[in-house]
Amino acid sequence: MNSQDAHTLIAESEILFTADEVNAATTRVAKELNRDYADKHPLVLGVMGGAVVFTGQLLPQLDFPLDFDIVQASRYGEKTVGTHLTWRVTPRDNVKGRHVLLLDDILDEGVTLAAIVELLRSQGALSVECAVFCTKDYGAEINAKKPLKAKYVGIEVPNRFIYGYGMDVSGAWRNLPAIWAKKEG
Repeated sequence: MNSQDAHTLIAESEILFTADEVNAATTRVAKELNRDYADKHPLVLGVMGGAVVFTGQLLPQLDFPLDFDIVQASRYGEKTVGTHLTWRVTPRDNVKGRHVLLLDDILDEGVTLAAIVELLRSQGALSVECAVFCTKDYGAEINAKKPLKAKYVGIEVPNRFIYGYGMDVSGAWRNLPAIWAKKEG
């Protein structure tokens, strides 16, 4: 997406969650993690690139010892609809015998996170939990069919293509501090 198209998109979009709402959701997730991981010294894995902002805002709020690393797998690339899973960075050999906490930007259909969780379990993780900034609401019937649920969720977003706070649209606007979507209608 070129600069002109990116600015046109913003002009045709609306804020769904303000920066203050986004920050409050991240702080709430941090409090939940501080409660549950105080005595575990987990391996925290950020799912790049979408989780970069959530991870960067969340980590300084965690008050327990942790080791940090990244994984990178995507079904989207430059598209707005997920296709096949592509691995760019697989989990390293530091998973076995560890409590693993995955941080991701969004639990959409759940296919990418489910594949990462499956790989971590096969590598011998003691436990694997997911903390996502947001989860997409597809309605009760479809939500029930997602291959996994995140234990820690910042906000629930409507079934729209959203961007900002680490989530991009064709490579642009990960840097927005709020959550945006194209105006409906």
